[in-house]
Amino acid sequence: MEHEIRLLGSGDAGVLDRVADDVFDGPVSSEWAREFLNDPRHHLVVALDGATVVGFASAVHYLHPDKPSELWINEVGVAPTHHRRGIGRQLLDALFAHGRSLGCRQAWVLTEEDNDAGRGLYRALGGVEEGTLMYTFRLPD
Repeated sequence: MEHEIRLLGSGDAGVLDRVADDVFDGPVSSEWAREFLNDPRHHLVVALDGATVVGFASAVHYLHPDKPSELWINEVGVAPTHHRRGIGRQLLDALFAHGRSLGCRQAWVLTEEDNDAGRGLYRALGGVEEGTLMYTFRLPD
């Protein structure tokens, strides 16, 4: 079945009311979705099968005082029912095009070593693995 790739904007939070299983890590909060989509530096591209979101890629238009604009790819997810259809590639292609339109000179993503599907996708799109390590910090109240 065909799917539509769509860049969401402010006012599109309702699109996220119908999401297939295992696309996002957890349930979508309508409040957080509105906040995300109303922030001009946050970007979300979705793959729609009819009215149901079956995939997404999110990014942040990242600025820093000593670097040109970059597009940080935060996350890519596709419903297991829609794997191996090129959706991940189409989502990232759409995000990259949007990033170029914003003046971003580079895009980057972090992933886990055991994410074979994601790493294969990123290599297929010309991504270069740089061996970065990620550290996380809890910020309690």
